[in-house]
Amino acid sequence: MVNLALTTAEDILPLEVESERIIAAIDLGTNSVHMVIVRLEPQIPSFSIIGKEKETVRLGDRDIETGNLKLKIMERTVNALRRFQEIAKTFNAEAIIAVATSAVREAPNGREFLYRIKNELNLDVDLISGQEEARRIYLGVLSGMEFNNQPHIIIDIGGGSTEIILGDTDDERCLSSTKVGAVRLTSELITTDPINDQEYNYLRAYAKGMLERATEEILSNIKFGEKARLVGTSGTIETLANIHAKETLDAIPSTLNGYSFSLKDLREMVSRLRKMTNSERAEIPGMAEKRSEVILAGAVILQEAMTLLGVESLITCERALREGVIVDWMLAHDLIDNRLRFQSTIRQRSVLKIANKYNVDSSYSERIAAFALSLFDQTKGYLHEWGNQERFLLWAASELHNCGHHISHSSHHKHSYYLIRNSGLLGYNETEIEIIANLARYHRKSQPKKKHENFQNLATKEQKQVVEELSPLLRLATSLDRRQIGAISRVECDYNKDKKELHLKLFAKDRNDDCAVELWSLSYSKLVFEEVFGVKLVESLERF
Repeated sequence: MVNLALTTAEDILPLEVESERIIAAIDLGTNSVHMVIVRLEPQIPSFSIIGKEKETVRLGDRDIETGNLKLKIMERTVNALRRFQEIAKTFNAEAIIAVATSAVREAPNGREFLYRIKNELNLDVDLISGQEEARRIYLGVLSGMEFNNQPHIIIDIGGGSTEIILGDTDDERCLSSTKVGAVRLTSELITTDPINDQEYNYLRAYAKGMLERATEEILSNIKFGEKARLVGTSGTIETLANIHAKETLDAIPSTLNGYSFSLKDLREMVSRLRKMTNSERAEIPGMAEKRSEVILAGAVILQEAMTLLGVESLITCERALREGVIVDWMLAHDLIDNRLRFQSTIRQRSVLKIANKYNVDSSYSERIAAFALSLFDQTKGYLHEWGNQERFLLWAASELHNCGHHISHSSHHKHSYYLIRNSGLLGYNETEIEIIANLARYHRKSQPKKKHENFQNLATKEQKQVVEELSPLLRLATSLDRRQIGAISRVECDYNKDKKELHLKLFAKDRNDDCAVELWSLSYSKLVFEEVFGVKLVESLERF
């Protein structure tokens, strides 16, 4: 059988399968308290998010004279944590890992507050440094995005601090934490509504001055010839992405992973936000609840950071600190024996996890993927010119094309589209997920048509072309294992340019097997292939 040349079962950590384990992670931020509840899958290794909670508590609204956390706000936070504990219990979470960041870190009574939480709730909260916060944010982003060994700058704008990280999968090159945050700058620098010119200009200058050192350090660690990509996380950036999506697409994507907007877009948003009152900002489509009063300061921080870094666009990631806390816990408990190995295979692991979730026959799907990639490689250069990125999307679709059987055998190709589209594949943006889902959708029955809603979801001509040209390869691949017994061991292609014929040599695993079912299936699936590529496919069975 043709090797996949991608992640196989041997690349997944050989850990023993354990019973279901559920843990929760809580982040006591300057603006809000967040909790994420996950189901661990140590055999992959990975985790699935099964619950999220958030409550805006404003820990950063401290006493002006003393800097202490206010009694009323501490009470509100304790009540939120108590509620979170009860929710975690309903999920049978075996552990709750909690961390506190800048607001508690800087308050003179911060540690006293953590003691109170311990006494009243029996909940241990780790007070982490800015550097440690940045490190865990890095782990969280890496659990949800593929870096492909390329440098990425991560920016996380919190209520009280902004973390900027440079990493490239192998390791974090630079971790920084600066005391500028959306809540902090709003409370300290903005007194007018809408903000007047004097305050706005000072806000920009202050943010720029505070960020200069961190951004210079980041830039100094980028090697000559490298071009770093900027990744944004957390509430401020997610809200800006929502606003941008609502304005440009008239809809908010089901996931913001991979969503992009430019520095030009951001500057236009800032220009509008600064002219609005708080109540007017609250009415903006896509504005998160209670985010309107701090969004301008957060947007200005991002604007100045992007300007200093010299980047023109940003992509969003929904994973950050809380997910990083989960990864760190898994590392500490030997559920991930090598962090870098974990970090380098996000896409593959995510696909295999979804396949496992829907009970896909792994042996069968691996054979189909091997055939599909073999056909891709052997026809490249004369039938198509797609590269490694498209090759990987074809692999993912091949592994998942049959997951629709989990719902029903009837029209399972349509069910596969739905499941892939809505199962939260990590490491892929919305466009890539849509392409994978469409490739799986067209592995049988009808070929892509303009009237199909799922095909219409592909925004560009090139995206549609990927599906139109690669789905026939998946069709051929599935016909080569029609009985799902591995009757065909390998396939060889020979293209006659003059006759426009593709000769397909099929090698039978058993010399006594006539592979009649596979040949019959191929006779039907090749019709779409011939139409798309304008060639005649001539198949022959070879016996060893």
